[in-house]
Amino acid sequence: MNHFLKSIIDWMMDKEEAMAKQCAVPMKEIEYQIKKVQEEKTKVQAQYDDAMGELDDVLKRLDKIKNAEILRCENKEK
Repeated sequence: MNHFLKSIIDWMMDKEEAMAKQCAVPMKEIEYQIKKVQEEKTKVQAQYDDAMGELDDVLKRLDKIKNAEILRCENKEK
């Protein structure tokens, strides 16, 4: 699905680029599209940051579990 959407977006961008070369795209439309893409980029970046934070928390907890297990097992072996 993502490949399909990317193909459509690429096709649309190619058409708009061709139209822009003929001065057929209103500047307001381009500015509107830039604004929307920047907003989406900010939203995706925030989602990414949240996901990375959650994964970091999981890794920290797993590391604590691992360390506790190492200590427990080392004490049993002695």
